[in-house]
Amino acid sequence: MARKKPNKMRIIIIGDGGHSKVVQEMIFAKENYHVVAILDDKYERGFQIEGVIHAPVSYLIKLLRKGTKVVIAIGDNKVRKEIVEQLPLLPKHYLSIAHPSAIVSKSATIGFGSVIMPHAIINANAEVGMYSIINTSAIVEHDSIIGDYSHVSPNATLAGNVSTGEGVHVGSSATIIPGKHLGKWSIIGAGSTVIEHIPAYSKAVGSPTRIIDRFVNNDKTKKEGELIDRAKN
Repeated sequence: MARKKPNKMRIIIIGDGGHSKVVQEMIFAKENYHVVAILDDKYERGFQIEGVIHAPVSYLIKLLRKGTKVVIAIGDNKVRKEIVEQLPLLPKHYLSIAHPSAIVSKSATIGFGSVIMPHAIINANAEVGMYSIINTSAIVEHDSIIGDYSHVSPNATLAGNVSTGEGVHVGSSATIIPGKHLGKWSIIGAGSTVIEHIPAYSKAVGSPTRIIDRFVNNDKTKKEGELIDRAKN
């Protein structure tokens, strides 16, 4: 009797830009995955290319089936969070995926919806939150904690015991020395070296880094910024 082929996991990809191209290649290379659709609001209507539906994000509800997984293949942290908050899905419905060339320690944890790109390294006891991106050749060293909706860009290095809040963006080839904290929604410029804690809602650049901007989007962030300033004075 012929052995029954296992059912492939249905995958829906949200986003069809540059970052998504790499994510798509990762998923198409997996023999046990079946890409059902690539959804992006740049498409005004639905159509198919080689059996894969291309359509606006509003098509998602029509395509969901039991066992379907969703991956948000969008590099912008804020946009990823907005999409997650708008969709009627639980965290378990999102796909976490690592490229075959990535090295992920058995003691590391990867949250729902996070993507580990080619040649990235996640070392012992590191934690990557939900809906985050560890990009090509980035290194997250032992005991580091990456917050939800964060993005560690290509070739960036987070040394041991580094922690980040939600929505942090670490630029390409930046280095964070051991034990430092990057406050939520902070931005670290490309090539920077961080040797001090970075406050939330701030942008830091240079080697060593200096803070060049603060973000005040609403009363909450303004109050938190004031608290940071008081702590420094």
